[in-house]
Amino acid sequence: MLELEKNWENLSCLHINRQPARASFIPYGSAETAQAGKRSRSPYYQTLNGMWKFRYHRSLREISDRFFEAETDASGWDNLIVPSCWQTNGYDQLHYTNVNYPIPYDPPFVPDDNPAGVYVRDFNLPEAWTEKETHIVFEGVNACFYLWVNGQFAGYSQGSRIPAEFDLSAYVQAGCNRIAVLVLKWCDGTYLEDQDVWRFSGIYRDVYLLSRDKAHVRDAFHKTLLSADLKEGKLRSEIETTGSLHIQAELRDPDGKPVAQQGAQVDGQGVIELHVPQPQLWNAEEPRLYELILLAGAEVLRFRVGFKKVEIADGIFKINGRAVKLKGVNRHDSHPELGQTIPVNHMIKDLKLMKRHNVNAIRTSHYPNDPRFLDLCDEYGFYVIDEADLECHGVTSTGALEEGAFHKLTTDPNWKGSFVERAVRMVERDKNHASVIIWSMGNESGYGPNHIAMAEWTKARDASRPVHYEGAATRYYGDPNTECLDMDSRMYPSVPEIEQYALDEKNAKPLFLCEYSHAMGNGPGDLQDYWNVIYAQPKLMGGCVWEWCDHGIAAETPNGESYFAYGGDFGDKPNDGNFCIDGLVSPDRKPHTGLLELKQAVAPVLIEADVTEQGRFLVRNRYDFIDLSHLAVSWKLERGGELLRQGRTAPLTAGPGEAQPLTLPYELPRELPGPFVLTCSVRQQQDNRWADEGYEIAFYQFELPGHAASAAVTRAEGDHYAKFMEASEQNGMLIVKGFDFEHIFDLQCGMIRQMSKHGVALLERPARFNLWRAPMDNDMSIRKEWEAAGLDHAAMKVYGSGWERRPDASIEARTDFSLASYSYEPFLRGTAVWTFAPTGEVMLAVHADVREKLPFLPRFGLELTMPKGTEEIEYFGYGPHESYIDKRASVRKGKYLLTVDDMFENYVMPQETGSRYGTEWAIASSELGMGLKFAAPQPFSFQALHYTPEDLTAAKHTYELKRRPETIVSVDYKMSGAGSNSCGPQLAEPYRFAEKSFDFELAIEPVFKEE
Repeated sequence: MLELEKNWENLSCLHINRQPARASFIPYGSAETAQAGKRSRSPYYQTLNGMWKFRYHRSLREISDRFFEAETDASGWDNLIVPSCWQTNGYDQLHYTNVNYPIPYDPPFVPDDNPAGVYVRDFNLPEAWTEKETHIVFEGVNACFYLWVNGQFAGYSQGSRIPAEFDLSAYVQAGCNRIAVLVLKWCDGTYLEDQDVWRFSGIYRDVYLLSRDKAHVRDAFHKTLLSADLKEGKLRSEIETTGSLHIQAELRDPDGKPVAQQGAQVDGQGVIELHVPQPQLWNAEEPRLYELILLAGAEVLRFRVGFKKVEIADGIFKINGRAVKLKGVNRHDSHPELGQTIPVNHMIKDLKLMKRHNVNAIRTSHYPNDPRFLDLCDEYGFYVIDEADLECHGVTSTGALEEGAFHKLTTDPNWKGSFVERAVRMVERDKNHASVIIWSMGNESGYGPNHIAMAEWTKARDASRPVHYEGAATRYYGDPNTECLDMDSRMYPSVPEIEQYALDEKNAKPLFLCEYSHAMGNGPGDLQDYWNVIYAQPKLMGGCVWEWCDHGIAAETPNGESYFAYGGDFGDKPNDGNFCIDGLVSPDRKPHTGLLELKQAVAPVLIEADVTEQGRFLVRNRYDFIDLSHLAVSWKLERGGELLRQGRTAPLTAGPGEAQPLTLPYELPRELPGPFVLTCSVRQQQDNRWADEGYEIAFYQFELPGHAASAAVTRAEGDHYAKFMEASEQNGMLIVKGFDFEHIFDLQCGMIRQMSKHGVALLERPARFNLWRAPMDNDMSIRKEWEAAGLDHAAMKVYGSGWERRPDASIEARTDFSLASYSYEPFLRGTAVWTFAPTGEVMLAVHADVREKLPFLPRFGLELTMPKGTEEIEYFGYGPHESYIDKRASVRKGKYLLTVDDMFENYVMPQETGSRYGTEWAIASSELGMGLKFAAPQPFSFQALHYTPEDLTAAKHTYELKRRPETIVSVDYKMSGAGSNSCGPQLAEPYRFAEKSFDFELAIEPVFKEE
């Protein structure tokens, strides 16, 4: 067995020979190459990314050779691209766990069978490099590693998501060199890295060499200082060198114009100050970046600098003197094929998607991201809550531990160095990024002296940014001393709870929702409610939805069908199943409807109708720093989905936080009855780096009543149709025939069995009343109550049925029924009256009473199975995508023509999907237009899928869904809302289908649309 010092279980040894943490930068050879920002153009940079020789061992104890020696023959080893996660390349166990540790809880010890990866790489070093210092930088290695160069031990480091830099000058030579790295899967740091993620290992971020002058700039902290009125600025660069060095600082404004320059001789520590009159301030809406060039000997360093002021005043969070709402998301590093190895273009894709959906803030949950990601946030304009690589959530689930166990590690002085170092390395690396506005001391790790030490060090090092840590919330009963924290923070409070916080004068700090509106599966369903309160209350500074993306792993079934895998799919134990599938976008970055909801809920423009005068509106600018001149309103007036008028306004003018009147030049047609629908679409007037001209930022709709329609006139042909009405009872079936239709009603089952027009059968099997929906992820708590009540296998009991001919020639069938499950009393009793009109239309009237002491119902409605070929869906209601009673901010009223497949939202874990809230009428037909039309006196929820609720309930992955050729149509009186109870509060009462007595009316008409 390889003999090593067991640093991986030694809390007093967090590194050996590692350089002190510093700001992230690359030295260049000229100002021109530095300004280009392409590190490969630097003569002092050499990548070590690429193909390495690799050997995986299930246990460190399997390694018996001295693999790190320069003469070791590694030619027979495997090849592995660096950077990469070894699990995504077929080694070790793909493993997802949320709270539970993947190893026994025995800190600081880890299992003796500690998986290990051995990496070897030969590289050439130019002769000129040996005259200087040669450094190696590992941007990220999970979880700890030992380093050898040319057979000599060079260092050790742990801390998976923070750079480790070593001086290799004593070990390298001109020409060929060999580097060897031993990476261990687990170390004592594993107890501090228990984030809700797939557990990846290896050299997963970039590795590169730097050639540094003997006397060089080791670190620099560029502080942007602003006068009280923000009209005068100063750039104070605190510079640390490794020797005496003359440094010339040159600053250019965002337009590239020289602003100031200053030189200084620095020997160890020095300061250069540059005066900046009338500074252009950085914010997420206008990310104005200055360029600072430091000429230091042969090296040129380039930094992007943003002037900003972050403060909390009177309980209000402010940037540059203005109250700001953080409209954020939590973002993990996650790629469906590469794991936690994230290409730059993938980062850009994320940021562009966020911009297009009005997101302005990112919490780097729960560790510092790649430094290039922060470069991009600086440039694109995002507020970043930079979070330390610290989470020991698993302490809460380690068995019968004593009271206060959650705080065990943060109250243990032996762990203090490990805690504080994670703050130090984050702050030192990221301190110059304009986008970083808040330092976060980790996540879900209890709260005690070690966290306080982290926060106090952070505030002493950087007083310009506030400090956050949610784990100090009073509900955790940790250390009561929270003076070191600048804001209160909560996870998943209800809307009433955050409003209560804001109204309580005893709460002096602003409230940040570091996690809220759990976006798992078909959700979240409560975003608009949160933002109505957040906008109204100054003390609420916003928050970050959990979370940005589904962490699915791209996989294939044995027969080649692609799907996204989640916890347990690889035999991993313990696992948390699909709890990693909880994002606003799919693993391949396709937006879920929840992201569309967020876009509208946090939209930076609000349009309100002026009730005093037709055509007059008020446009509110919810941007914090920019006016609306880049936007204009496109509007259209419709009736029943038909376009009547349209137009476009001049560019808007309202300043930040202001409002402007808006008059739209339309008139309601007097010859047509209402209602009319006015849609206002707020669109960009020019291209920018994340969207094209014409891109919609937000929309608003207004229903205008117009004058009432005249009373309907009885059809002249009514008597004609009545002549053809026939009704007979045969073997328990009521057969109703008319001019061009034949319907069959099953008296024994109390349900319509067949409908046809011109001989075309329109039902594949009898209809049924349905209470069940395939549980959403957000139903995971109430689902247990639903299933305990038997709602998932409800059966209909018919107590009696009969029929009669009415004076108007219609036929009426009446059924008394109940819906029940085995072992329990019926949970619903009702009467259904079916009326068959001479025209072929069927009217259904249901009265039902729900048993007391039942949970609220998933839904109630009529489910019909229509035959193969029923693929065309036309409806008037909200669309074009799915909507629910609490998830409908992003849909607009109109007439839509879709396919059944268009109606389906393909969630990674199948669940209730595709319902359309507020439908007024709908037609499900073949492409020839032969089908059924549904209408009701009150809007209903409508759904048409190639799957039954039972199909969706049974399937755990998309490949398990077998698409039926028939179309399953559900016309629901009501459907309960989506909420966010997979991790958030229970579904709000207004969105529950909790009525104990209700009436439902529905008209079903056979149609040939093309006639």
